[in-house]
Amino acid sequence: MTRIAIVHKEKCNPISCGNHLCIRLCPINRTGKDCIMKGENNKVKIDDILCTGCGICQNRCPFEAIHIINLPEELKKEPINSYGRNGFKLYNLPIPIFGKVVGILGRNGIGKSTAIKILAGVLKPNLGKEKEADYKEMVDYFKGTEAQLFFEKMQSGEIKVGYKPQTVDIISKQFSGKVRALLKKVDEKNELERIAKELEIHKVLDHEIENISGGELQRVAIAATVLKKANLYIFDEPSSYLDIKQRIKVSKFIRSLANENTAVVVVEHDLIILDYMTDLMHLMYGKEQCFGVVSMPRATRTAINVYLEGYLKEENIRFRDKEITFMMHPPGKAKKGIAITSWNDVKKKLGSFSLESGKGELWKEEVVGVVGENGIGKTSFMKILAGETKQDSGEVDEKVRISYKPQYLKANDDLVMVALKRAIDKYTNQLINPLGIKELLMRRLDELSGGELQRVAIANCLSQDADLFLLDEPSAYLDIEQRLLISKIIKEFMTLKGCTALIIDHDLLFIDYLSNRLTVFTGEPAVDGMIEGPFDMEEGMNLFLKDVDITLRRDIDSKRPRINKEGSQKDSEQKNTGKRYYA
Repeated sequence: MTRIAIVHKEKCNPISCGNHLCIRLCPINRTGKDCIMKGENNKVKIDDILCTGCGICQNRCPFEAIHIINLPEELKKEPINSYGRNGFKLYNLPIPIFGKVVGILGRNGIGKSTAIKILAGVLKPNLGKEKEADYKEMVDYFKGTEAQLFFEKMQSGEIKVGYKPQTVDIISKQFSGKVRALLKKVDEKNELERIAKELEIHKVLDHEIENISGGELQRVAIAATVLKKANLYIFDEPSSYLDIKQRIKVSKFIRSLANENTAVVVVEHDLIILDYMTDLMHLMYGKEQCFGVVSMPRATRTAINVYLEGYLKEENIRFRDKEITFMMHPPGKAKKGIAITSWNDVKKKLGSFSLESGKGELWKEEVVGVVGENGIGKTSFMKILAGETKQDSGEVDEKVRISYKPQYLKANDDLVMVALKRAIDKYTNQLINPLGIKELLMRRLDELSGGELQRVAIANCLSQDADLFLLDEPSAYLDIEQRLLISKIIKEFMTLKGCTALIIDHDLLFIDYLSNRLTVFTGEPAVDGMIEGPFDMEEGMNLFLKDVDITLRRDIDSKRPRINKEGSQKDSEQKNTGKRYYA
């Protein structure tokens, strides 16, 4: 049995556990051998070879700092990369294929970014040893596989890489000046104007980088990557900050890069978009912050269905207890419920932008999705409902108690357990445990990652005494597993409390999985916005999909929504019949 021991150094607290409790309890240590020892900064370290996997140290550690993991039998080779002794380990790598877009799908904290950094040459792997491996060692390690050919080409300089990292907001911190100046620096193809037009950033080329929006910054980062003369392009989460219309355009653009001389690799959490842009896919499984394994490549449709099923047949690995399924037929017409809040003829002027609505109301115990382009007034309307902004005219029911999670999250130096005192006291089983927040309680808010902070913000919002919960982009920074889990939690929570949720999001699968009804924002970004609905799901989706000019079909096996290829027989047929949401 292959076994690894992981110690989360930041959680290990030898003084508070009574001077290295795990060292004193270890049966191997009691025989006189050193299985668990004091290491750097008085934190413990564990000998993987001596460890028998008894689990005593893991189960008794009060801070959950130790994980003893029995790996699948297939993982007999050393890891591709290890973050030090008792640190995170990555097994296997995704392999780029010329002429194809290869996707990577997996949970946060499982090594996706580490894997693509190795492919990009940003991170030198160590093959589980203390020093970095050179290309010759990598070639030997992968002898007889496609990866061997890849690293031989990397060694000879035949592969040149363009890499877009996950975090694009650091661009504005690292560079100052105009967008055009930044892109000119990296424009090795002399195609700045063409690519800026394709990515629809030509209007912001003469804007200061610090003044452009998150969506514009994302597309600038994609442009900077593609302007490099490369034959391998790697994109880490290219859809973040983008609305659905922009996501589809970016997907088409990324697909167009792959040809017989160029390979593309993409990490993405929006399943509909990942499905739309990739040909093949590697799934990643393991345990977050402990180890990650890259599976063999599969055709995209098959890979996503396997992921939703939660079972890798060839590897004989089950990584989820339950299969995730979708409905085969559109939901029926929602029965009119008890109105919890309403609005009528709302008008608001924000600079040169104007927002208006017809008549609408939200009902008790429902979840209403909100869809529309960026810059069309969704967040502004939510702030009006929350009482943070006052409408110029029209009526909004202000008697309802509201809890509001904004789009942009702010962190201070409070401990998570202080910020979530109410949630801990009242909803440990409904929120704290299922959202995986227990292990974050002793950390400061400003130390959390984007995904961790998002989960804390959602728990805080839902724990308040309110009738209406407003959540602006709750799926941001979350992986697909977390998105589907949060959908389930929100739906169950509204039924449990007899309340209502209004959810803005750009992930169509998330909205489809979560919503009872749909509110649609139409108009022209930065000019005018019109609030329409709420509608029944089928009517609302058909209106929205017509606006973004796409159609969705249902996968035969999983029933999940998939975007039809533009101009295909299915696409034309659904457009002609007006059934864009379900065939």
